[in-house]
Amino acid sequence: MGGGREAVSYARAMTITYEWRGEFGNAAVNALHAEGFGDRGADVDWLTRVHRHSLGWVCARREGELVGFVNVAWDGGVHAFVLDTVVAPRSRRSGIGAGLVAEAGRRARAAGCSWLHVDFEDGLREFYLDACGFRPTSAGLIAL
Repeated sequence: MGGGREAVSYARAMTITYEWRGEFGNAAVNALHAEGFGDRGADVDWLTRVHRHSLGWVCARREGELVGFVNVAWDGGVHAFVLDTVVAPRSRRSGIGAGLVAEAGRRARAAGCSWLHVDFEDGLREFYLDACGFRPTSAGLIAL
């Protein structure tokens, strides 16, 4: 599973650092989710959640500020799942989200996963299919 943190920088107009299993505080991810998803200040214990259930996660930072996050859950075998992808609204449409997902895919592959799954709302179709390279599949969902 590899618990090491490694920063990966991509040359862009702004320097964004992507960090696999990067350190973060719950308050920072909660604030990012509130801003990105319109959550009303949910107090989620992200640290416990990702350490208990995830293969890993990717943090995107600009000058030390958390501007993006994606969680990579898995089945303990060959299937990994992209969850909770979020980029700060002021940083969207700059490639950060695609960078998060690309790093998640590289790390899932390195961990022995054969498949990276994602489900999304219709408004994110262009992002996940065009920008990130997912292909459409049939899937099912039951609201609980």
